[in-house]
Amino acid sequence: MFISPAYAQDVAAGGAGAMVMQLAPLVLIFVVFYFLLIRPQQKRAKEHRKMLGELKRGDRIITAGGVIGTISKVKDGSEEIEVEIAPNVRINVVRGTIGSVIRPTAANDAKTS
Repeated sequence: MFISPAYAQDVAAGGAGAMVMQLAPLVLIFVVFYFLLIRPQQKRAKEHRKMLGELKRGDRIITAGGVIGTISKVKDGSEEIEVEIAPNVRINVVRGTIGSVIRPTAANDAKTS
């Protein structure tokens, strides 16, 4: 009824290999999540921060709330930007709420020339 010492050592050594095999799917899932979710999100956030740092007077923007306007004043060292949303109607928005900058297209450039 007693287990021989040689057999007990064999079972203990096999348990370490089984532990690695149990952790392998978790590591694989983390790697997949990193490359499909975490890394693209970090890249997008980095591009957004760069875009916010490059804002200048005259840029047309869209805020996160959907307001479209033209930047009339950028205050250095401040998070507020003055945006003209209609003729003689200006609002202050927080820099972080700017969703995107509208780049003029070639057709719009031809109309303004």
